[in-house]
Amino acid sequence: MGLYFEEFTPGETYHTQGRTITECDIVSFAGLSGDYNPLHTDYEFAHRSRFKKRIAHGALTFSVLTGFWDQLGIIRETVVAFYGVDSMRFIQPVFIGDTLSASITVERKEERKTDGLVTLYNEMKTQRKQSVMVCTAVLLMKKHP
Repeated sequence: MGLYFEEFTPGETYHTQGRTITECDIVSFAGLSGDYNPLHTDYEFAHRSRFKKRIAHGALTFSVLTGFWDQLGIIRETVVAFYGVDSMRFIQPVFIGDTLSASITVERKEERKTDGLVTLYNEMKTQRKQSVMVCTAVLLMKKHP
């Protein structure tokens, strides 16, 4: 069971385990999303790009982050809804073979009548401790019954 709104503490930080991005992840995400941009799917095109190899979709990187939220268990069965993203930046590309992990810090809370908003500052890094994505996301959380 996840944390209820009242149990989140501003300033508290959670750290995830790693997850390696594979070619299968990128191909599957392209099929799921319909985003077949050649930067993600075409070896030769990507090789001629500034990145020199295929990169993961930014939306795939964000999706891995949402999986991290669930895997931590902090929102399991207590999240009402994903409320939105106030800001998101993709700082560096994510390549096949990169292992991502996240630091997730409770930034603030906003109590509402029947639930509450929890704002999380998220930073995704590679195995080289290189920041690849940051975002501020807001979750609508249950209050204690």
